[in-house]
Amino acid sequence: MTDRPSLKSRLKNYFITGLLVLIPIGLTIYILRILIKLVERLFPFHILPFYVPGLGIIITVGIVLATGFVATSVIGRWLGDFGENLLYRIPVVKNIYTGAKQLSKAIFAPKGEKFRSVVLIEYPRRGIYSMGFVTGTTRGAMQDLTEKEMINIFVPTTPNPTSGFYLMVPADDIIKLDMNVEDAFKVLISGGLYYPPNNKFNLKENDF
Repeated sequence: MTDRPSLKSRLKNYFITGLLVLIPIGLTIYILRILIKLVERLFPFHILPFYVPGLGIIITVGIVLATGFVATSVIGRWLGDFGENLLYRIPVVKNIYTGAKQLSKAIFAPKGEKFRSVVLIEYPRRGIYSMGFVTGTTRGAMQDLTEKEMINIFVPTTPNPTSGFYLMVPADDIIKLDMNVEDAFKVLISGGLYYPPNNKFNLKENDF
């Protein structure tokens, strides 16, 4: 018979889980409200002969779609690269932009480019374990110089998972966790205060 967590422990877990769910939603809504208000200020809606409910939202969505369309074109990619080069030359802005871009890629990237699985590795030394994300298999000269199969691992920092370390780890030294990426981010952001609802870290065979 397994010991059930106490009421205090469960309430604490529920509270942290609630924050981790509501904070990203709240930030998204907050940013969208800023964009909508900006659009409403830029466009003189008062000159229209009648009121159109939700016009600011419609225009904001249209701008986002248009930006995505332009960004995928040849000219858009050139402008994007040019703008990034300018941002990378500004010390403070460079760090903020890089972190936001890394996190966005992790969340919105196509299926093949996302974090593939959650793993444990002995890092920064033997006997101490760190949680990491598999980003792919090591290829090219770095793999050719080693005899063992190497796996690319991103080990994020806590509580800011947008920064971290890129490691190439032998496949035999990796333990795969039965945990999805979303739960793993919650554990990292909370500094270990949150654990998945089943309170288990089921280990699987290496299958990357």
